[in-house]
Amino acid sequence: MRRIAMSVAVSTMVLPLAGCGVLNAAGDDASASPTMGDQVTVGLLLPEKANTRYDKFDYPIIKGKVAELTHKKGKVEYANADADAGQQADQMQRMIDEKVNVILLDAVDAHAIAPTVKKAKDAGIPVIAYDRLAEGPIQAYISFDNELVGEVQGRSLLERLGSGAGLSDKIVMMNGSPTDPNAKQFKEGALSELSGKVTIADSFDTKDWKPENAQANMTEAIGRIGKDNIAAVYSANDGMAAGVIRALKNAGVTTLPPITGQDAELDAVQRILAGQQYMSVYKSYPDEAEAAAQMAVAKVQGKDIQFDALTQDRVDSPTDKQIPAKLVQVTALTKSKIKETVVEDGIYTVDQICTASYKSACAAVGLR
Repeated sequence: MRRIAMSVAVSTMVLPLAGCGVLNAAGDDASASPTMGDQVTVGLLLPEKANTRYDKFDYPIIKGKVAELTHKKGKVEYANADADAGQQADQMQRMIDEKVNVILLDAVDAHAIAPTVKKAKDAGIPVIAYDRLAEGPIQAYISFDNELVGEVQGRSLLERLGSGAGLSDKIVMMNGSPTDPNAKQFKEGALSELSGKVTIADSFDTKDWKPENAQANMTEAIGRIGKDNIAAVYSANDGMAAGVIRALKNAGVTTLPPITGQDAELDAVQRILAGQQYMSVYKSYPDEAEAAAQMAVAKVQGKDIQFDALTQDRVDSPTDKQIPAKLVQVTALTKSKIKETVVEDGIYTVDQICTASYKSACAAVGLR
């Protein structure tokens, strides 16, 4: 699901400013006539807790940005579904009943949530799909360029295997949850790099992205392929990479094959330093989360030009076409890139990364 349009339909807007509440062409907030003022309530629905990023980064960043944009008069109503699609539907229904002004939705199950998205629309509450592209009548979508994430992971594995890599090299693919549309895009991106260059000896769609499920899958793969016959492991995220590593160690593997990840979790950054995990994909959560907050507030305040400027890409879901979107770029995080990514962006401090067990590894890459 790549970028297929980059235009902003500003010149076609023939609406009186007083009626639609748009910003003027210069983007001066003071001259806007918003649909509502700063008393904005943003409903935020996040999907699970196995990935620590949601509670550690996404929620607090969005909450802080909404407060900033609304002069501390707006608020965020937050719920995490803990990988339970039914619970998320109930959470969303409660937000509809409570008449929040806009909903940022990171779907557990992109298909199953569609009827509730329709209920929100019928209630006059816009829904912006956050991080995962939900089905149903969403107003906009913000995420990272998901196929690019997979391409970066696949390309990194090939680079690590070196110029001698070929079809004799057996790769295990540990893909994400089949209910998450992003997982399909990550896999497609990775396969675009790996197919025909190495052999995909085993592949799993891992239920709920859970590390314990990835560990069980990897144990199964080791039994079929043999612990000494696995050249590399494509893991779609860092949590599952941890499960993969546990399975390999339990099988007696002492020299781990290169293993990918995604999300730049602190444990993963430390594993990369220690040589247990080859790489992760760093996605700037502040960029994504702050833009999502800006989109939500602009939408309900009627700042159409600002909203259009934030959503210059277009994507298609199974139910809707040409959805306004913002796709944020990503970076391969290997040992040599830790300082210029997660440290420089303030995600982690050197002290948080370089605990006693990792002091020498940090010194080796100039982290002091």
